[in-house]
Amino acid sequence: MLRRVKAKWLLVILAPTLLLLAGSVLVLMFRPHPVPKTATAVQRTYLTRCATCHAANGRGSWRATIYFIQPGDLTDREAMARLSDDYLFGIIKDGGATIGKPGMPAFGYHLTDPEIRALVAHVRALSAPR
Repeated sequence: MLRRVKAKWLLVILAPTLLLLAGSVLVLMFRPHPVPKTATAVQRTYLTRCATCHAANGRGSWRATIYFIQPGDLTDREAMARLSDDYLFGIIKDGGATIGKPGMPAFGYHLTDPEIRALVAHVRALSAPR
């Protein structure tokens, strides 16, 4: 009898704990990157669309690693110098599937051409010397 009571109390304590833990993991995995109220329009776009994989600093996000995605390091000056603005514009607009980078989604349906050009300039600023 005493053993049965202990098992019930263990279940009463353990079940909510496991539910809270599972909920916390789901929130961490799917919650969008926070956007500060003082962010400019292009920063807001970057943090909303790009930071999930590339992180706010451009070095790559832990979320991308969990999904086995290897986003490019946008702070690598040498690698970014080899990429033209037209290439960056195209990969943001059309995605990476057509050029062998299937992890990069297309944002051409969500962003206008001027917004994409501003995003390219912002990405370039991430690799600029400080």
